[in-house]
Amino acid sequence: MQKDPSAPRGDGPGTALRGDVQGLRALAVLLVISAHAGLGPFSGGYLGVDVFLVISGFLISRLLFRHVGRHGTISLRTFYVRRARRILPAATVVIVATLLASMIWLSLIEVETILVDAVWAGLFVANLRFAETGTDYFSDGLTPSPLQHYWSLGVEEQFYLVWPLLILAALLWHRHRHGDDSRRGLPRLTVFWLLVAVTSLSLLWSLVTTSVEPEAAYFSTTARIWELSLGALAALVGPALADLLTTRGRTILGAVGLGAILVPAIAYDSSTPFPGLAALPPVLGTAMLLVAGLRLREAPPWPTRALGVAPMRVIGDWSYSLYLWHWPLLIIPASALGRPLGVFGSIVAVAATFGLSALTYRYVEQPFRAPAAVRRRPGAPRRLRVRLPRGLVLYPASIVLVVASSTVGWGYVNWAAEAGDAPAITVPERTAEPGEQAPEVSADAEARALVRASVAAARDGDPVPSELTPDLLDIRDAIAPVECDYQDNELRELCPQGDPDGDRTLVLTGDSHARAWIPAIDAIAAERGYTAYFLVKPRCTAARVVTTVQGSPDPWPDCTEFQDWVDEQVADLAPDLTIVSSTAPPKGVWVDDEYVDDDEGVAEAVRVGIDDRLATLEPLTGELVVLGDVPQLDIDPAECLTTGDVDLGSCLGTPYDRTTLMADVTKRVAWAQRVPYLNPYAWLCFRDACPAVVGSTVTYRDPGHLTTSYAEDLTAALDQALDSKVDL
Repeated sequence: MQKDPSAPRGDGPGTALRGDVQGLRALAVLLVISAHAGLGPFSGGYLGVDVFLVISGFLISRLLFRHVGRHGTISLRTFYVRRARRILPAATVVIVATLLASMIWLSLIEVETILVDAVWAGLFVANLRFAETGTDYFSDGLTPSPLQHYWSLGVEEQFYLVWPLLILAALLWHRHRHGDDSRRGLPRLTVFWLLVAVTSLSLLWSLVTTSVEPEAAYFSTTARIWELSLGALAALVGPALADLLTTRGRTILGAVGLGAILVPAIAYDSSTPFPGLAALPPVLGTAMLLVAGLRLREAPPWPTRALGVAPMRVIGDWSYSLYLWHWPLLIIPASALGRPLGVFGSIVAVAATFGLSALTYRYVEQPFRAPAAVRRRPGAPRRLRVRLPRGLVLYPASIVLVVASSTVGWGYVNWAAEAGDAPAITVPERTAEPGEQAPEVSADAEARALVRASVAAARDGDPVPSELTPDLLDIRDAIAPVECDYQDNELRELCPQGDPDGDRTLVLTGDSHARAWIPAIDAIAAERGYTAYFLVKPRCTAARVVTTVQGSPDPWPDCTEFQDWVDEQVADLAPDLTIVSSTAPPKGVWVDDEYVDDDEGVAEAVRVGIDDRLATLEPLTGELVVLGDVPQLDIDPAECLTTGDVDLGSCLGTPYDRTTLMADVTKRVAWAQRVPYLNPYAWLCFRDACPAVVGSTVTYRDPGHLTTSYAEDLTAALDQALDSKVDL
């Protein structure tokens, strides 16, 4: 998280550096690192980002207010040049270094995504990208981008693109209203009400969006602006408040503020809806600490002294670089290893973060930060003489460097993805005795045989076929298309597919795992004369259970409402065939107003829920079939196949016990109700070995969803299985 472009100073010219502000920066970055590294009790340490936002709003607004007070206006060129010198050099260095490290250690498919992330980060709009991808269910379970933390830089820079302009607008309005007598000085009352309006509206928006779309709210500029504007409000009214406080009052204010940061940092965790209401304590606490350290005429209160000790000031100096380096140093090794770093690995990553940050601060930040007019102190790093007008060149220079690096990386990824010339896996042809006709093999038997052959090829360490389907670089987009995408919570209409003029009706219902089968079922419906309706909603399991909002333990009523709507449509359509397919809830469920997240508790809830759902649907349809869940793997085939020098044996997955348990629960319920149950296991795995490639087709687009290509390959096998269970 970037901070003010100049060092925090006291209240007047020549006053000492405010060590407590540097210490507050240090506290913020240590909380963030602790939370992300999993070290210490600060599971809610991510709120350190919010501490940074308040500090930044406070310090930069003080600079702007002082400039207006002295000169009657704001120099936009000076302001943006200072921002450029402060944030761009280190931010650009870390982006380029992250790209290089990713190309060395990560899979091509991960690098492909990171190359795009880098451009968004370099343009300071990464928060817009991650707000979009963060709410995409089909990204669940994938490793976070090593540049994801650049979202907060985007929030700040978007705010500071507009904030000086708002102050100028307030100045013009005030002067127009009050005439030339007010040309000098800051119109404090006008700016005060402007800040109150901005803070109130943004806070209200944060409360609403956090309750409705928590993932999008987390990255939203409009949901975070109030934190920066509250810091600006503290800069505006803080000096007057500080004059009213005694030393005892400052101590109480600072202690309460410190507690308002530390207590939530311990009490919050990843399930806490944030920002919203939960952001209020740390944001207000930061403002309290900043005000407590203003205009000190006596000995500073102990919170101010504690934050201003020498080690905290040093860490505060490094805090921007620490923030930039810590995330890629935690994410890239974990992704390369395919597992969490653990305590020792996290300690090593944090140590490396401090080492690189010290170097970056001295040799990247400092040379660019100070104006050329400042005389270099003995032993201080040499400062680059970047004049203010020329400093604006840093913006396009940074973008060109990032885009150029991404372009080179893109060329490397495409070259590496096309290497190799290995053939597809095949099943030995069945031979017949002379004069006899070769025996016919069913589609189901062919599919099973090819899986077994692919497992054997993997165990023999055969090379990965060169002509894979789908293309590995496009595999994340291999999502089954639908005419009606019910991921939109507001969409409630029917879209016929299959054979629109068919004389029979088919309904498929379930979650994204059901959606993955659409290429096969749509083809079967078109061939068999079914008008098909695909009533599928990501994350909304077919079982009648109360699931949770993505990224939160809160109940998700949209899923229950969608299930009710689906049941109504099935009753109205009276389909000839209804297929139910889904996986278990990805997290916990609510049972009798109690949150349950252990496997046994969730399995029991699924048993009751699927029993209820099948009992509801069975009398509404001619035939009811349950298509069992596909095994969820302990590998990501797409990443595995594009990492280093791999063979098929490197990407032989194993089913997760949890998904196997949930699938068995659904199977037993279906059997008990005498509902046909189709088990796809043999089309994907053989003796708990699940190849990433069957023939020349990649089976999964991530650890749990079929690729559209492999679903198409299984069309004949699924058609035969349905034919044997129901009268097609």
